[in-house]
Amino acid sequence: MSGMNKAQLIDRILGRKSGSETTGGTLKNRGALACVPERLTRFDSHPGYKEMQVLMATAKTFGFDNPFFRTHEGLATATTVIGHREYLNFSCYNYLGLNGHPEVNQAAMAAIGHYGTSASASRLVAGERPIQRELEEALAEFYEVEDCVVFVSGHATNVSSIATLFGPKDLVIHDSLIHNSVLEGARLSGASRRSFPHNDTAALDAILADIRGRFERVLIVVEGLYSMDGDIPDLPALIDIKRRHKCFLMVDEAHALGVVGATGRGTAEHFGVAGKDVDIWMGTLSKTLSGCGGYIAGERALVEHLKYAAPGFVYSVGISPPLAAASLASLRVLQKEPERVARLQANGRLFLELAKKAGLDTGTSRGFAVIPVITGSSLKAVTLSSTMFEHGINVQPVIYPAVEERAARLRFFLSEMHSEQDIRRACETAKKLI
Repeated sequence: MSGMNKAQLIDRILGRKSGSETTGGTLKNRGALACVPERLTRFDSHPGYKEMQVLMATAKTFGFDNPFFRTHEGLATATTVIGHREYLNFSCYNYLGLNGHPEVNQAAMAAIGHYGTSASASRLVAGERPIQRELEEALAEFYEVEDCVVFVSGHATNVSSIATLFGPKDLVIHDSLIHNSVLEGARLSGASRRSFPHNDTAALDAILADIRGRFERVLIVVEGLYSMDGDIPDLPALIDIKRRHKCFLMVDEAHALGVVGATGRGTAEHFGVAGKDVDIWMGTLSKTLSGCGGYIAGERALVEHLKYAAPGFVYSVGISPPLAAASLASLRVLQKEPERVARLQANGRLFLELAKKAGLDTGTSRGFAVIPVITGSSLKAVTLSSTMFEHGINVQPVIYPAVEERAARLRFFLSEMHSEQDIRRACETAKKLI
């Protein structure tokens, strides 16, 4: 057999085209490439980017500065410094004032001294640091469940956990106002996805009565405190529904931890239910707990499964020791100083009362630290935010497509560090300017 014949035989075995065919294919490919528009090779021609540029240009036409990505020049608490000017601040999640707390700072610095600033690799392959497990054990105890696993990103916690636990034969059914991370997790899982009207447990019950039998596993997902609207779900009703329809129930406590419940233990405490009545507790470390990351708490089998299978944990570096230490210290301060929760809740009630008296539309907020002022249009929201900023008050607009156009708003985050005077000033200023 000649050398050329041998080469052709090898090509056939490997599924490759012969030289002559390759040449023809290359010519055809070159012709196809010549037809590719240049706009498909440029990021500045991407439709999403161009849409964003139009919005920016429109804002400039109306004389508005970009309200996003402002640089805070120090610790952001009830006040913050932007552009060398102090502002009354309603745009951060430092609900209990624990970010910057001396005990929290000291814990983080001690962890840096002992472990450095990074875990340097995945915990699965590089091993644990004691502070990582201490945090997980403390969170599991806090929720009165068997175990907990901490991820390095709150958003990735939902995405990776849902995508790992559920698949094409399953259903993820969620509140219509659920966070983007849940939607992304459901999409990646391949599971069917349905939503039910916000906080409408009767509608959820009816949907499940109709379609539950079509799926293997079913996950119901809600938030413990809705980050856009500031209201809470009917947890006892959800527990009853998940039991009757044989579903799993997941509660995202990102904004509820330290905020809801008499001592800040979240929606379980608020409604007086046991931690084990909920299958999956999810939360973040970046708000009340002054760190960065997320966690899943529940039964040991759930946690063990995620630790060995969830890509967001297995293929990601472990939470950095100083962040784990800061969150653990914050959790301990929360537990020993419940008066911080009481002050926060009092501030929330006061803001809600004054806002309603001022004729501001606060939607369905319950006054738990998150209170919207709904303007009804993105332009009005941006206008009000800009004018409030000129008056020394930093509060961010939430505009379409983050919410429906008619639901555009300013979103006020309360802290236990805000004074009564701060709250009165904010509500009075909004009333004058809206």
